Amino acid sequence: IPLERYLPHHWREDVREVGEVSSEFISKVSEGRVDYAMKVAVNKALLEGKYDLMLSIGQIVPHEVIGMANYTKNILIGVGGGDSIHKSHYLGAAFGMERIMGRVNTPVRAALNEGFHKYLGHLPMCFLLTVMEKQGEDLFMRGFYAGDDDQTFEKACKLSQQVNFDLLPKPIKKAVVYLDPREFKTTWLGNKAIYRLRMAMADEGELIILAPELKGFGEDPAIDQLIRKYGYRGTPYILKAVSENKELQDNLSAAAHLIHGSSEGRFKVTYCPGKDLSLEEIKAVGFEVLKYDEASKIYNPELLKDGWNQVQGEEIFYVSNPALGLWALQEQFPASS
Repeated sequence: IPLERYLPHHWREDVREVGEVSSEFISKVSEGRVDYAMKVAVNKALLEGKYDLMLSIGQIVPHEVIGMANYTKNILIGVGGGDSIHKSHYLGAAFGMERIMGRVNTPVRAALNEGFHKYLGHLPMCFLLTVMEKQGEDLFMRGFYAGDDDQTFEKACKLSQQVNFDLLPKPIKKAVVYLDPREFKTTWLGNKAIYRLRMAMADEGELIILAPELKGFGEDPAIDQLIRKYGYRGTPYILKAVSENKELQDNLSAAAHLIHGSSEGRFKVTYCPGKDLSLEEIKAVGFEVLKYDEASKIYNPELLKDGWNQVQGEEIFYVSNPALGLWALQEQFPASS
């Protein structure tokens, strides 16, 4: 496909508003945790009548904000406007990540489906959904689903739940996660270690994050400053901070991230940075700390294998890349989930 045929999506200026999901609907699906209306807007190219067919192509995988990725999320978030991007993230965080991740039917999915079907259902849209399974270093296609309705998406999700989860028979008392320097340079991304493992962590356990190239908190300076100011201090603290501070009200995605990055005091999170971020800076946002050089002598990522390991007589669970999985307990996801 010639490069000039690609259209970049500028979500601040390239969108057209077509309606809104009501505050009453949002309040109902969130059990009253949030009650704002959410504007429905998409890239104007979808609305200009140029296309006989639109194909939305993507992979179904567990997702921390919406439950299972793809389908209407590809439209209202992927080529959507700022209101749906920010408010959907906060909706999911306020509802509770443990009740969201890996679930098919969630408040965020309900809100996006409502907006899509109500205002964009007339588009000639067909969803092409794949389910991939990782075996060793390779990915294999386990399923391919094509259609324009919820049933297509839900069938793909059922298969993804079977092949894209790492279900464990017992809680993890100590987990060690390595953040590849090529990919993870901020806690904005590195906190995948927290939310992808949180459902598998034991109460009062410890999550050790090896972060040799950690350089900051946010992916841009403004978000970095918000993280430094408010920190990862749990849902009640952030909900109260949002209600009292306009800068968080105007950055609900950042507020959602601050909730996602907290263990809610249930288990300890110890970040182990290299030389680019001080221990004091990390402690100031709510984490425990240990120097990378010290931690890696005990938990050497070159010697550990993914899964259970024995280190100095202690059982630990090692993850080499938190972006590639979702870990939970078998009891949390029975076959009928």
